[in-house]
Amino acid sequence: MFKFEQKTKPLISRKNYYKRLKDNFLLSIAIILISLALGVGGYMLFANLSFVDAVLNASMILGGMGPVDVLHTDAAKYFASFYALFSGITLITTVGILFAPMVHRMMHRFHLETDSDEDKNN
Repeated sequence: MFKFEQKTKPLISRKNYYKRLKDNFLLSIAIILISLALGVGGYMLFANLSFVDAVLNASMILGGMGPVDVLHTDAAKYFASFYALFSGITLITTVGILFAPMVHRMMHRFHLETDSDEDKNN
């Protein structure tokens, strides 16, 4: 029905692609480290855990495994609940950031292939 003429851009060079992968990887690491720092601080503040125990609990929740220590105060339990929800969203976001350049390149390459197939048919 409608045909839009749109020039597709060529794929970026491998060097630029690897730079994007590296940048997204570093951004993901930064998000994880900031999230871990928030968890450690919260466990130390609300659950009165030592640094090592706070790192362990925050790491386990951030990794999706669940808490290690039993929490005794309501404030600590509320924090752990919100931190667990936050960690789930962080995991989804980080995975999206990590895979975005790969998926984008794959879709762009597929689009270039279909465009060249259409040009041959016309």
